Amino acid sequence: MLAEGLAGPVGLPQVPLCRGRALPTMGIWIPPGWVCMTTDPPTAQNDAPSRPRRRGVYLLPNLFTTAVLFSGFYAIVAATDGNFDRAGIAIFIAMVCDGLDGRIARWTNTQSDFGKEYDSLSDMVAFGLAPAVVAYQWGVESIAEYGALWGRLGWLATFFYAACAAIRLARFNTKTATADKRYFEGLPSPSGAALLAGFVWMMNDLQHEGIWPLILAFAVAFIAGALMVSRFPYLSGKDFDLKQRVPFAFLLLVPLGFVIVGSSPPEMLFGLFGIFALSGPTIWAWRKLTRGRRARAGGAGPAA
Repeated sequence: MLAEGLAGPVGLPQVPLCRGRALPTMGIWIPPGWVCMTTDPPTAQNDAPSRPRRRGVYLLPNLFTTAVLFSGFYAIVAATDGNFDRAGIAIFIAMVCDGLDGRIARWTNTQSDFGKEYDSLSDMVAFGLAPAVVAYQWGVESIAEYGALWGRLGWLATFFYAACAAIRLARFNTKTATADKRYFEGLPSPSGAALLAGFVWMMNDLQHEGIWPLILAFAVAFIAGALMVSRFPYLSGKDFDLKQRVPFAFLLLVPLGFVIVGSSPPEMLFGLFGIFALSGPTIWAWRKLTRGRRARAGGAGPAA
């Protein structure tokens, strides 16, 4: 019999060890050195320890976010030293970097929760605190000479702007998933910063004296803050595809824009962002008007 021929001598165990493991052999003796095959899964002792997952952040988009933070901080330092031209330029540079970091993250598929939070905090410094400090340093010290009440109204207006910028950023973060990508709800904080910093830069460049430029600066701070927390729709431009073909004549708008802005940067930038700030209430009013006309036209129709 085969079983008798493979059976071991008397006294040897009928369940031999195979590579350190006991296998049931139903009385069949396996000579030493034979390789036994089994379908049993390997034990946890033989498993190689799993390597911990590497943690880190994406470098390229966060470099531009850091540039936004640096530009905002530099604007605060420049305004403290009385260099309001440099402060205004730094805020506009922060705007350019802020427009690039998100697009680069989407183009390179390097979005992350860390990048979103870092971008929001950097925006608060560059577009919330920095313009408020620039306006405060430029106007409050001068307007306080006309009375203590004017001084209080000045720093309250700049604080109102900073608080509205924080509320605007917080609302944007909570409604990112459900908001209409074609429009911003309220004036974007970079545009509000450009409006306020551009006005201070323009007034400092024109060297207007007296109380009225100071009052206008704080009025701009109040209006910009109110527009940021409003519900007026502003075109986002996110639905514009940069990969699509455009007419050749459209390229002429690019150098034309550089020529217009380069002719007088403070006035032109303030004017452009002032028009953009007014576009939100204009779109809202146009929607209300057309909606009212449609409602009246529907009510005046023939009865069913």
